[in-house]
Amino acid sequence: MPEAMLTKILADKKNLERVLDNLKIGIIAHDLNRHIFYFNTEAEKITGYSREEVLGKDCHEVFGGPFCGGHCSFCDSKPAFKDKIEYLINIPTKNGESRRVEMTVTMMKDNKGMDFGVLASLSDVTEILNLSMKAHELTSFSGIVGKDSKMMKVFRQIQDVAGYDYPVHISGETGTGKELVASAIHNESHRSGAPFVPINCGALPESLIESELFGHVKGAFSGALRDKKGRFELADKGTIFLDEIAELSRQMQVKLLRFLQDGMFEKVGGEKTIRMNVRVISATNKDLKKEVQQNNFRKDLFYRLNVIPIHLPPLRDRRNDIPLLVDHFFNEAKKMHNDTLPKISREAISVMMDYHWPGNVRELQNAIHYAIVNCDGDTILPEDLPIELKEQTILCSSRGIFRKLSPEIVKTALEKTGGNKARAARILGVGRATLYRFLRDHPSNLEH
Repeated sequence: MPEAMLTKILADKKNLERVLDNLKIGIIAHDLNRHIFYFNTEAEKITGYSREEVLGKDCHEVFGGPFCGGHCSFCDSKPAFKDKIEYLINIPTKNGESRRVEMTVTMMKDNKGMDFGVLASLSDVTEILNLSMKAHELTSFSGIVGKDSKMMKVFRQIQDVAGYDYPVHISGETGTGKELVASAIHNESHRSGAPFVPINCGALPESLIESELFGHVKGAFSGALRDKKGRFELADKGTIFLDEIAELSRQMQVKLLRFLQDGMFEKVGGEKTIRMNVRVISATNKDLKKEVQQNNFRKDLFYRLNVIPIHLPPLRDRRNDIPLLVDHFFNEAKKMHNDTLPKISREAISVMMDYHWPGNVRELQNAIHYAIVNCDGDTILPEDLPIELKEQTILCSSRGIFRKLSPEIVKTALEKTGGNKARAARILGVGRATLYRFLRDHPSNLEH
């Protein structure tokens, strides 16, 4: 009887609309020609668009482009899926705000089993993500590991810029994860279903870089046996990541500037002008402002690339993330080798916390791999770590960092922090392990 009653209620159009309008999930439905025929109250709330603005219209025209971004299955003549797909996406609202949404798209079929449209359900998880960031509960975001306040700032920047197509320039030392951040921006954006194409501008000779970026036509030069697409063409509707951008020659800087201005280029040896829809993200470990001052980099190109700057902190400035990163790299190694790997001792972690990491996260990852291979037992000890870290241990325990510390300075720091050693270590500018060793070697009245 209850089932029959439910069927009766849902069979009435007004009752069905009332049910759907009371859901805390946005519902959008359109036919195979992308014309929207249903848009519930929560969808209005999430997107900022009213029913009157969208019903009966092509969703691409209403939202100024594919609502699902690179995940759109209706950009071509036939849908690109058969049943159901799910993904996370950042969508721009009517007022330009970016919202993070969990999207489920399901194909709708008639009584004969024929496709007649799609039903998209949207769950807005923006506030949950924001609260997690504020509470420092996140340990990773879009594939990037970290919970330090500096990384929370980077995560928020990624979230903020993902909804827009403005160029982003990422700066930071070697090994800080610039490509990871570029990939995260792409994955969080409406372009996420389209290609992410990275290229290292410093890894290719000058004679090849133009062809790699813009492609060439057959016969353009010796060895050009066929037409070739460049990275910009391969990245159409997606994102291109130009790493080591400071290494581009002045000639290539001019060509890149033209593309940033009007989205057009010509292939090497070609006469036809090609237009591509590509978002550009660049990165360098150099100071581009200094490169401009030294006349190595064009000022106009710098301003075109540096619309939204993101700076990645070095690992030594986010030492509290080291244990988290160590766990992450160990878990990755377990998945790769399917072996029982050795555990890592607290002493080895302490050594890592004290090391200055000139190679940053990449060097830490290499150190973990080295230690796994070098360890003969079931626990990684300080002596299993790379020689650079072992030398640092000897330096710290003899004189080195200890020169900065004295019983009076340490006592003052502990008093300021109410005995909190982690905060005291940050005030003193040393790792926690260094402070613990100092307290162990100077036990007289330092601890409350």
